[in-house]
Amino acid sequence: MNSIDRSRRRLAVAAAALAGYVDAAGFLSANSYFVSFMSGNTTRLGVDLATSPAAAAVPALLILGFVTGVFGGALLAAWAGTQRKFAVLALVALLLGGAALAGVAKHTAVFLSLLVLAMGALNNTFQRDGEVSVGLTYMTGALVRFAQGLAARVLGRRETGWLGWLMLWLGLALGAVAGATVWLSRPDLALWLAAAWAAGLALAARRLAVS
Repeated sequence: MNSIDRSRRRLAVAAAALAGYVDAAGFLSANSYFVSFMSGNTTRLGVDLATSPAAAAVPALLILGFVTGVFGGALLAAWAGTQRKFAVLALVALLLGGAALAGVAKHTAVFLSLLVLAMGALNNTFQRDGEVSVGLTYMTGALVRFAQGLAARVLGRRETGWLGWLMLWLGLALGAVAGATVWLSRPDLALWLAAAWAAGLALAARRLAVS
């Protein structure tokens, strides 16, 4: 996080909040499976294989969809060049809008497929040399870097990046609170709000690219 400027840090925190929002909504609608947190789905896959092999198809397909989203988002980012943040976030907005439509039509499989594709693609927003520089849908690494940076401060070493990693985690956590709250009260609006959120981030990213 300390390798990007303040405007891009804010964009990263807002995108992580979007990931938390969507994952919470997906979790509540998908029998406690995740649409962005594939470590959790991998654990569910292992448990299902051991206890109820037929049920393992659900986490396996969610993981496959997420990987496909990352793959497609990476290709788009490469083709978009300096506009990759805008292109990736615009794709995420379109996929979330499609998920909202699928939810209205009660097509659960399509709904979940579009959500995992969107969350996979989202991770291509921040890249360096073709690789993810800031993970937006998984926070274990962010918490590790925060704790390591905090330890460095205690030891008297100069460490400037720890607060950024904490803010990234807080973005995801607060986004999850918002996603769960909106889904429980207005599930008909939850994904439309997420799509609008992603579209707003895409416009913000486009301004950053030309500034």
